[in-house]
Amino acid sequence: MTNRFTSGNASLALKVIGVVLILSFLLDFLILLLPFQPTDRGWQINLATALVDRGIVPMVGLGSLLIGYWIDSAIDGDRPSGIDLRFPAFILSSILGLIFLLIFPLHLNNVNQAKAQTINQISQEADQAETQLKNQLNQFQAQLNTDQGKAQLEQLRAQARAQFSELMKDDQKYKQALESPQLPQSQKDLLKKFKANPQELDKFIAQQTDPQGLATQRVSQIRQRKEDAEKQARDNAWKSGLRIGMSSLLLSIGYIIIGWTGLRGGGAPQTSGRKAAAR
Repeated sequence: MTNRFTSGNASLALKVIGVVLILSFLLDFLILLLPFQPTDRGWQINLATALVDRGIVPMVGLGSLLIGYWIDSAIDGDRPSGIDLRFPAFILSSILGLIFLLIFPLHLNNVNQAKAQTINQISQEADQAETQLKNQLNQFQAQLNTDQGKAQLEQLRAQARAQFSELMKDDQKYKQALESPQLPQSQKDLLKKFKANPQELDKFIAQQTDPQGLATQRVSQIRQRKEDAEKQARDNAWKSGLRIGMSSLLLSIGYIIIGWTGLRGGGAPQTSGRKAAAR
């Protein structure tokens, strides 16, 4: 009698857990649909990702629910206590299996299209940055072709040369600069280089005030950032497609097996006939 009572409580607890898990997933699903934007590719990707990430929850709920009914059938035969939720559970499992099966190709297609759109946007922004840089370079070179522009450039070079030379001549300031934690190591290396060979200072100033050289460096940086951004977009698309796509496919297989196996068996395990024959 005690074992029967304990089994009944365990069955009830498993059913309650299963129903709560299934209902919580359905509630999450309805909330994720808001705001409803079926034509927005980003919305579709986020919805598919969220559903797949939560996809194991109703499967655990279905397993818990069916185990609860299995305990009932082991105790009282095939007569369920209260409302029999097995048939609706198998229907829901089949529907979820079809949903996750559809998510697999749709998500891969959306991710590929989003990747192509992102890469195209990155290319356009890089091209615009290069065009803007070339326009600025042309304007600056036009200014340098004038006597006033040349004088300003020479004045700028002279000021920079004077500042570095003063620092090189003052050993105390030079030592403080090398010991300063706020000064990057690359600049400290330059100071050591200038101290060892003063001609390197003139070469450095000429490079830093050469418009064409600076523009070439900026173009290289823009193209490097473009390549990094495109690689990041491809990696993100590949990881998302693999993770969500494969997880969705596995979930669909699991739900379809649970749902179709239950529906093919009539929605409930046939145990009463065997028990009656055993009696």
